[in-house]
Amino acid sequence: MLTLIVFIPAFGALLIGAISRERQTLIRGVALAASVAAFALSIWLFTAFDSDQLGMQFTEQRSWIPEIGISYHLGVDGISLLLVLLATFLVPLLLLAPWDAVKERYKIFSIMVLLLETAVIGVFLALDLVLFYVFWETMLIPMYFLIGIWGGERRSYAAIKFFLYTMATSVLMLIAIIVLYFTSGMGTFDWMILQTIGLDRSVEVWLFAAFAAAFAVKIPLWPLHSWLPDAYSEAPTTGTILLSALMSKAGLYGLIRFGLTLFPNGAVELAPYLLTLALIGVIYGALVASAQKDLKRLIAYSSISHLGLVAIGIFAFSALATTGSVLQMVNHGVIIAALFWVVAILTERFGKRGLEDFGGLMRGMPRLTALFLVFLLGAVALPGTSGFVGEFLILLGTFMTKYQVYAIIGASIAILTAVYMLWMAQRVFHGPPVGQAEKSAADLTPREIALLAPIVALILWIGIYPKPLLDRISPSVEALISQAQSRIELMGDLPQRRSPSVDNAPSGLTP
Repeated sequence: MLTLIVFIPAFGALLIGAISRERQTLIRGVALAASVAAFALSIWLFTAFDSDQLGMQFTEQRSWIPEIGISYHLGVDGISLLLVLLATFLVPLLLLAPWDAVKERYKIFSIMVLLLETAVIGVFLALDLVLFYVFWETMLIPMYFLIGIWGGERRSYAAIKFFLYTMATSVLMLIAIIVLYFTSGMGTFDWMILQTIGLDRSVEVWLFAAFAAAFAVKIPLWPLHSWLPDAYSEAPTTGTILLSALMSKAGLYGLIRFGLTLFPNGAVELAPYLLTLALIGVIYGALVASAQKDLKRLIAYSSISHLGLVAIGIFAFSALATTGSVLQMVNHGVIIAALFWVVAILTERFGKRGLEDFGGLMRGMPRLTALFLVFLLGAVALPGTSGFVGEFLILLGTFMTKYQVYAIIGASIAILTAVYMLWMAQRVFHGPPVGQAEKSAADLTPREIALLAPIVALILWIGIYPKPLLDRISPSVEALISQAQSRIELMGDLPQRRSPSVDNAPSGLTP
């Protein structure tokens, strides 16, 4: 089953490669069929997943290169389940979107998107480190072409910068994987075996640092973020959404799945420094976003701020905060996709995306305004939206550890985020009209409404009733944190929970 979910998009890409590029309708049909099939299987996986069963489910393992202990090993738990569902949910919507920028060379475009989908899903399901690395590097190739072929005027610069940043740190991770293989003495790259092995503390620190560098670039964390504004602003809308909604989650997922479990002592040792970098990213992203005049760059920098908060929840080493981080990864993926989608609609309508170019759009585009309001409220974590649930769990879980100050500052910055996002909405949709184009602009088409409506439904559903998601995430996170805690050489006492009534909130660890 997991193999089908991973490779159905790639199989679709292979079929498209055999179709003449003039047969656009057939190409679109095959691409959509492959992505919808993967989504349908993911829905089945979600419903069949047993939240009461700890550990990996639906595992598939075959020997790949037995001479050196490499295997084809896939598995899913509550953490990866939601991320696979996120990926398979978004890709069909992106393939259906009627963006002008990708109408040329749609055959190659659809192949790149489907290959990227396979790579992203593979990252979330791989349980062998070499297999994980293969999928991790594969993500880079289609994204490079998406930016380089369909991007803006500076697309070549943005694509090369993205490629070099990611490749450089990925080499560090590859070296760390090789070192782990030899130092473990187990002759395997299997994550389920390696996570049970104790390593020297100093070795763990260095190996975790190498893994964390690769993951931090992909998220990205400050100060490894400088590729992001160029890549996000120059990439076509599909590329921007795939980068922000899916590929950034691969970095966060890697920290949880591999960083905390393989090198828990290294994670605890470096947690104060990484928490500080994440907090700087939260502050920096919010401040720079508030000064942006370009809508796409404003949302890009706000994404840095939001993802920094997710990273804080991970580095706090609290099951409650990490549960919030996993949920917020899903929420951020859905909301950021919607925000960039709205910017794409405005850009196609008016040929511009500067804040000063818009005003009073609500008069001519009431439907777009209404949907954007839902996306905006989710982004600022209004109660009743999906953004609130994940952010609240992160802040509460972090506050219950020794890292209270990070929770307090993070909550304060959330207020700033609400201020500049609401100011942006006021300027664009409710301010005085700018020129005459805004008055006569076409509102959302029925097709656009149909594509955005599922995102609206998700934001409201998760915000009102997150239990089905939390029921699947929490047991897996608690088991993962418990396993990591059992291997940590404590240098002090564990902080006590500040509220005994919160059953799902194990305390953070004192490095």
